[in-house]
Amino acid sequence: MTGPHPSVAATRNAVREALDGVDMGARIWVACSGGPDSLALAAAASFVARKQGFLVGAIVVDHGLTPGSAGVAERAIAQVHKAGIVTAFVEKVVVGREGGLEAAARRARYAALDSRVDREGGLTPHILTGHTMDDQAETVLLALARGSGARALSGMAVKRGRYVRPFLSLRRKDTVTACEELGLEPWFDPTNEPDGGPRRSALRGIVMPALVDVLGPGVVSGLARSAAMLQADADELERQARHAIQNSESTVRGDEWRCDMLAALPDAIRTRMLKMVAENHGAGPLAASHVAALDRLVTTYSGQGAVSLPGGYEARREYGRLIFTDPLERFDQPDQNGPEE
Repeated sequence: MTGPHPSVAATRNAVREALDGVDMGARIWVACSGGPDSLALAAAASFVARKQGFLVGAIVVDHGLTPGSAGVAERAIAQVHKAGIVTAFVEKVVVGREGGLEAAARRARYAALDSRVDREGGLTPHILTGHTMDDQAETVLLALARGSGARALSGMAVKRGRYVRPFLSLRRKDTVTACEELGLEPWFDPTNEPDGGPRRSALRGIVMPALVDVLGPGVVSGLARSAAMLQADADELERQARHAIQNSESTVRGDEWRCDMLAALPDAIRTRMLKMVAENHGAGPLAASHVAALDRLVTTYSGQGAVSLPGGYEARREYGRLIFTDPLERFDQPDQNGPEE
């Protein structure tokens, strides 16, 4: 008696490894678009859940961005049932435009997933997504093109909070083959076509094949390895930044931070610390430009005024201290720029 096709076995092993240590009876949710990656994930999660005693379900998010999206969602539900998952929900969302359509759709999708999982409750719920090694490589390249830092270049983590991405070690061709072998019929999103689709689609259909032609087939796995190494570096630097914040708290007066102490820190620690402090105060999320402006207040001050931060917050320098104020506090500040030092 032969075993499953290698691609099917690879998807099951990936899910099994990603859920290693999760308690029996835990709620496992698959975020499913109906595409080959998430359908292969649904089938693998269903198989592993039966073997290891998990309670598995699926959530399909209807973004409503294309004609017939409701039909696509219903088709995804039918395929999820075929993959062996009985409990499945469709979540309809309204996608805004802030930060661009792709980012807004992502925020709406994750908010819908979290909301449904919270409503359903259960033991230590986990949410699985079908991102593959190809997705990871594309994410790294996009971050590189934007001039992002180590955290963005580290791509997606296998586990972050209750989200788990078991397929980051698998190629997209494995999920397509797994669906074929299991008789599943995935939906192929037309917006993934290189022409006229989002930037990631052009990267997927034009740039990545060109890189493979020039650099060889190992370019995808190489980018994924780089992301994994940068994740470890970014985690350690953020740990050191948090430690620096804790060590400095005894010298902090309210929301005022001594600039000489901040300037003495290594650049990689100081910039992360500034981002954390600002976001802990309520501003954010901060972009690289915000962090750079804060850093200039600390290290190269020449009388510049306050730095505007997301959410209406501001940071300014007064008497050698970096001060954060929220929108309500600023109404009581007679001088926004602060005195000369």
